[in-house]
Amino acid sequence: MFSAAKTAADELFAIAEGQQGYFTSKQAAAAGYQLGSQAHHVKSGNWVRVERGIYRLTRFPQSSEEQLVIYALWSRNRAGKPEGVYSHQTALSIHELSDLNPAKLHMTVPAAFRRTAKTPNVLVLHRSNLNQKDVEPRQGFAVTRPLRSIADLASAESTSRDIVEQALIEGRRSGVITAREISGLGRNAHFPLWFKQMLAANTR
Repeated sequence: MFSAAKTAADELFAIAEGQQGYFTSKQAAAAGYQLGSQAHHVKSGNWVRVERGIYRLTRFPQSSEEQLVIYALWSRNRAGKPEGVYSHQTALSIHELSDLNPAKLHMTVPAAFRRTAKTPNVLVLHRSNLNQKDVEPRQGFAVTRPLRSIADLASAESTSRDIVEQALIEGRRSGVITAREISGLGRNAHFPLWFKQMLAANTR
């Protein structure tokens, strides 16, 4: 009994460690914790319930990126794989490319994404089938890469042009966006004229 319990604990720790201490009830079950035992672990103080079906190991301190990990886990499909990728205004904030501090979390999900549960009020969902080259994995969540994040905002025209320009200039200055990337983007997509001109100005 002790060996089995230890194995389950080790399995769950390995899962949670890659997600800043957070995990789902399905992941716990896969690690060896029966569904009926999960409430016991919350009551005994081993786990902290943070959302329906989502927990944190008590030994892990609360993360400053808690919301990002929680809602990434919320976006999981039937196989338990998170499908949401933070994008648009939220991605700029994560990459520290603008002064934006959005009240809601913007997340891109696949076009065929479906959840029976109601979308949390804090989330704004955008539907698009992202190319993996446009996605940057983080610990417990994923975010669109800097130039893709800027391009999404320009295409949606959902924020001011000043913010888009600030992010593009900062990205070039910090080196997270290259002139080669900008040139490639300009050749392969349809954007508003003002954004094409902005891209051209930042390849020099």
